[in-house]
Amino acid sequence: MASVTVRLFAGAAAAAGYKEIDVEADSVATICDQLREQFGPEFARVLNASSLLVDGITAHRDLDLPELSNGATVDVLPPFAGG
Repeated sequence: MASVTVRLFAGAAAAAGYKEIDVEADSVATICDQLREQFGPEFARVLNASSLLVDGITAHRDLDLPELSNGATVDVLPPFAGG
C-alpha cells in the first residue's frame, strides 16, 4: 500500500466536503472505491463523471494501472463549464 494524496476540485470537493485527503491504496481503483464508500452517492455521481490524474498524467480505463507509489498525487477533476 502506498500513501497517496487525493486532491478534489470543484464539484468533487463540494460533494466530499474536503479539498484534499490522504489515503492508503495500491491503485486508483481502490481509491475510487474508498471515496465512494466514505462520501456516499452524491460524491460517487461526481466521481463517475470526473477525469483522474496520477501525478499529472491521465488515468485511463484500467484504474489498476499505474501502480501507485508513496507520495503519489491523484487529482479528481469534475467536468468544468465554460471555455
